[in-house]
Amino acid sequence: MLAWLGWNELLAVGAFLKVQDRLALLPAAPGFTDIVAVPLLAQFAEIALLLVPLLSMQALAGERRAGTLSLLLAQGLSARSIVLGKYLAQLLWLLALLALVLLLPLLLAPATTLDWGKLAAATLGIALLLAGLLAVGVACSSYARQPPLAAALALALTLALWAGVAQGRAPQLAGPLLGWISLPTHLQPLLRGLVSTSDLAYFGILIALALSLAMHRLGRERELG
Repeated sequence: MLAWLGWNELLAVGAFLKVQDRLALLPAAPGFTDIVAVPLLAQFAEIALLLVPLLSMQALAGERRAGTLSLLLAQGLSARSIVLGKYLAQLLWLLALLALVLLLPLLLAPATTLDWGKLAAATLGIALLLAGLLAVGVACSSYARQPPLAAALALALTLALWAGVAQGRAPQLAGPLLGWISLPTHLQPLLRGLVSTSDLAYFGILIALALSLAMHRLGRERELG
């Protein structure tokens, strides 16, 4: 994956160098950050739509299939501790992967001019996307008995959250509500360097709701034995 992203970055850098002189003559022209760095992060976001469900499917469904989830519950660990432990462990792995992806454009920083504010906002957007997708995946894993089923359910929900606005049809189909719950509605402004409390709140609500569902599911499983 990193090799593929690195190759795409080289292609984008080549295209940027070809038009750099012409862009310099334009007022408020897009720079290296707009043409190379942010699109690279956007490509990683698209990969994450598949990567995160495959990663999160083992979080709780794998423990359930192996018979170790009941042991964790029997040891007195709370549902909250189990869910947050699984979630944070996988989130750290995803954030480390994001750091490696971010390193690709940062290596070229001495040779170009980066818009650090826009890059920081875009990085925040991708980090929130990863956190939200992972929370959805952990919730699906808490309800599924088999990891493949958890992955399929998480992927279906992820695509449902992604598809409407990304194809430009959500407002016509279901009005503003579907537009608001769609991930691209809140990710795209961050990729453009715009940070708003409504977008941050959306991801916070998504994460809290998904993790709460996972905790509730494990709590019920403990009660039922």
